[in-house]
Amino acid sequence: MASAPQSNPLPLFYKDLMPLNSRDHANWSSRITENALWMVGQHAVPLTAEEFVHASRHFPIVFSVADTPVPLGLMGLNEGVNTFFDDDGKLNSPVYVPAYARRYPFMLAKLTQETEELSLCFDPTSDLVGEFEGGTALFDGDQPSESCKATLDFCRNFEEAGFRTQSFVDELVKHDLLMDGEVSIQQQGNDQPFVYRGFKMVDQEKLRDLRGDVLRTMNQNGMLALIFAHLLSLEQMSEVFARQVQ
Repeated sequence: MASAPQSNPLPLFYKDLMPLNSRDHANWSSRITENALWMVGQHAVPLTAEEFVHASRHFPIVFSVADTPVPLGLMGLNEGVNTFFDDDGKLNSPVYVPAYARRYPFMLAKLTQETEELSLCFDPTSDLVGEFEGGTALFDGDQPSESCKATLDFCRNFEEAGFRTQSFVDELVKHDLLMDGEVSIQQQGNDQPFVYRGFKMVDQEKLRDLRGDVLRTMNQNGMLALIFAHLLSLEQMSEVFARQVQ
């Protein structure tokens, strides 16, 4: 079985990776499900910058604490808690589902460390892909089906959005705009507030102190709109907290 090199940690959700090909998977199909089990207990899901505006209406957007920060949508405020998906992986209320989660069990990946080429792969431990009846065929003879092509296009678009997101984050880091985040939420009936840390957020003071030409460039290239979407989304902390309490 050709799978991802074990020396590399697999991305969030994926337990294994196998390249899709017409030789081994000619009669395979894919299917959709109402039970997104991979979302159960996942409190933080990666986001692309292009999703900030939609996501900001539903949950907070923060940045990971890492040398290379990653935008994250917080669907819960504690590890192991997703307030929008129940224990069966079903949505319990309308919410924007990040593209990172919607592409599962597929993704583009390098087959070897020596190549830059990305191939369409899938998680073979998922029951959403396999040789079964009632699904959508992945191949038409030895050629990808229209459904498979659509999946490939979605994954390609996601990768391209990922590169643009990295450029956005690089600019934030370049101008030293990210700081350690802290949010305090006072629950009625409790003397002490709940304090959440372990993430990064944009420092509004440093944002205001940026030179005019830098701010003008950020406004022209759309960065300011993304920053404001992130900052406004932090108001959703209390909403997600309330859902978590319930």
